Amino acid sequence: MNDKSTYKKSVLEYARKDFTALNKSITVDEALKKIRNEGAGERIVYFYVVDDNDVLVGVLPTRRLLIGRPEQKIEEIMVSRVAALPHTSTVYDACEFFVTYKFLAFPVVDENRKVVGVVDVNLFTEELLSLDPDIEDRSQYNDVFETIGFNISEIKNASPIKAWKIRVPWLLATVTSGTICAILTGFFEATLSESIIIAFFLTLILGLGESISIQSMTLAAQALHTAKPTLKWYTKNLIKESKTSFLLGISCGVIVSIVIVVWKGSLLTAIAVGLSILLVMIVAAFWGLTIPAVLHKTKLDPKIAAGPITLALTDICTIVFYLGLATIIL
Repeated sequence: MNDKSTYKKSVLEYARKDFTALNKSITVDEALKKIRNEGAGERIVYFYVVDDNDVLVGVLPTRRLLIGRPEQKIEEIMVSRVAALPHTSTVYDACEFFVTYKFLAFPVVDENRKVVGVVDVNLFTEELLSLDPDIEDRSQYNDVFETIGFNISEIKNASPIKAWKIRVPWLLATVTSGTICAILTGFFEATLSESIIIAFFLTLILGLGESISIQSMTLAAQALHTAKPTLKWYTKNLIKESKTSFLLGISCGVIVSIVIVVWKGSLLTAIAVGLSILLVMIVAAFWGLTIPAVLHKTKLDPKIAAGPITLALTDICTIVFYLGLATIIL
């Protein structure tokens, strides 16, 4: 892709067909067996969830599938809000999606919202590498790589071995944090056994924490393009982010608490989950701002490690605070 006319081409020309669709009604155990039997494609990032009519209804990150209980239904742990590209989209539209949503892959759907292909971040990478040097918005495109663990300038024309060395730390950070989260969850087995509702909302709490941390990290990384991470700058932005995350936490916590009370009639559980959401979102915003600032202050490249470290610390804190608070209250 080395000329601007590529931007106008249909995204379907670059969409992969080796994606795995999972029916929402099957269990985690059945999904894993299906993946083992049918394969997971060449570069799997997310699994897409469909209903009995093959209509896209959700997305399932690989980590959620791996830590899910065998008997859980896929629809219980999937993310129901999915950003999908219409099949009429162009390559330019796809690049805008990667910049806006900062996900690693997007499904391409037809007019009936059935998945017809998947485009991953490799498309965006190739498009970015071919951008002309006179494009003023290049820094905007480069920001997406702050969340995926490597710098675009380093992978350009890199050999497979060099690319592996650059990209594997991000994956190791994810594996490490996931393993730590699994071990920590095991410490709270009694709490999960006594209150199954707590287990139901674990993936929701993790998702909220990750979303807030990435949002805060992105804002901080963009601000650091022009600002120095002084104590005054950090304090000012920390107070601002804390206030924002507090309001977001209150909003989400109240909504989820009301759902629990109406659904299960458990006030104590509603209080535990609601307070956890508030606490987790404030802590997530803290890590989202702090990690890029520390890396920038110590002369390390935030684009290399901000995303992996931020998500890892957010996930670990989420497990500890959520299950710890539930144990205390319940």
